[in-house]
Amino acid sequence: MNKMKIIIASNNVGKVREFKQLLAPLGYEAISQSEAGVCISVAETGDTFEKNAALKARAIYKKTGLPVISDDSGLCVDALDGEPGVYSANYDNAWLLERMKDVPADKRTARFVCCICYVNGDGKEHTKFVHGECEGQIAFSEQGENGFGYDPVFLYLDSRQGFKSPVHWQSQQHQSFAEMSADDKNAVSHRGKALREFVQKLEGGW
Repeated sequence: MNKMKIIIASNNVGKVREFKQLLAPLGYEAISQSEAGVCISVAETGDTFEKNAALKARAIYKKTGLPVISDDSGLCVDALDGEPGVYSANYDNAWLLERMKDVPADKRTARFVCCICYVNGDGKEHTKFVHGECEGQIAFSEQGENGFGYDPVFLYLDSRQGFKSPVHWQSQQHQSFAEMSADDKNAVSHRGKALREFVQKLEGGW
């Protein structure tokens, strides 16, 4: 039985790698847009994660006519009134740590948010969405060498443990995404949650 082929509407190497890691064990052949011969960059002009995900997925679908999956993800920090949010790609860890330097330990809550847009064809465009979130805290400094983007400053919040102090944060109970293995991160991440829901819905007849 041939695997279903899905194009990943992204030029982000780290994001493409995560999609492939998550979809391959589930029986799907995920290829990047460049592997599909589409070398374009879609401007993310939407003011919501849903709008940006749809812009990218529809653009690649129009070029290929094949099933396309796209996501728009971001980090929403409570102490910054939800920033950087949909504008996460415009900033970096240095910017975030500087903005958060005077924020105390118990006020550093944040979450990664992912919206996945799926576009399928059969002669007519069908667009569907799933969402995933992962709660955590912003670290006081970068930790770890894995992952990408804000992973080194995002400490995963294990619901069985509470953050008590900066020293407690550095324990192995609260690793940053960049300190976790790919499998461990994918098991709890916003993108992992959204992708598993996506596959469940796809297999349910989407």
